[in-house]
Amino acid sequence: LLTEVQSMFKKCCLIFLTVLFPLSIPFSAQTPDTVFLEELTWTEVRSAIDNGTTTVIVPTAGTEQNGPHMVLGKHKYRINAGAERIARALDNTLIAPAITYVPEGDIDPPTGHMRYAGTISIPQSVFIEVLEHTARSLKQHGFTDILLIGDSGPNQRPQEIVARQLSSEWESEGVKILHISDWYKIGIFDEYLLSQGASYDQIGTHAGLRDTALLLAIAPEHVRKENISPGRGSDTDGVSGDPTIATAELGKVGFDLIFNAAMDQIRELMARD
Repeated sequence: LLTEVQSMFKKCCLIFLTVLFPLSIPFSAQTPDTVFLEELTWTEVRSAIDNGTTTVIVPTAGTEQNGPHMVLGKHKYRINAGAERIARALDNTLIAPAITYVPEGDIDPPTGHMRYAGTISIPQSVFIEVLEHTARSLKQHGFTDILLIGDSGPNQRPQEIVARQLSSEWESEGVKILHISDWYKIGIFDEYLLSQGASYDQIGTHAGLRDTALLLAIAPEHVRKENISPGRGSDTDGVSGDPTIATAELGKVGFDLIFNAAMDQIRELMARD
């Protein structure tokens, strides 16, 4: 009887302590399998840098209208997917949080995508400063290869300006900052779509066949399929092209083509002295 009482007492104590101190229960403290800075602690980032992870990608996106059928964060989902694929292919590479506030048109009176609800725009000069200070921050922590990769047209020129300016400034320190323009080499996907029978009018320039196919391949949950219809023109519904013929299969081919073009450029630029 005494043994049974002691056993019951021990069980009650264990239950009491578990309820009172739930944090005492062992949990996994391993670093997660991620390449995104925002999913790591500062000590994990420091350790990664100390162990040779000295390349970092700065993805730039946008917050803009993409017709009635695609979410405002289209560029963010595309560039994050692309950046992760590139980082894992390069190895020893991390990814900074995507910059989603970029030039999208004048605010008042509104021009470009600013004519549509939800779009957020900043002046090009502000975007350049954000890029510059992002790169300076990353260099300060020990990153030696900084890759600027943009998924939107207006981002390309500012990235080129910052890369040229800081490359010149940091040349003697062995730090490279590279503008990876070939990620936005959309012409190679257009050529494939044309080879499959599409027309330039169907491909469009915004939220049409090309744009919709890419998002269907990467983040289909952010495409409102019930709202897809042939574009009525950028001035009417924000759509140029015909998204109704877009498929995830076409988008996967396009994603591969763009990824391969970017990787070729990265390897070439990083191989230079």
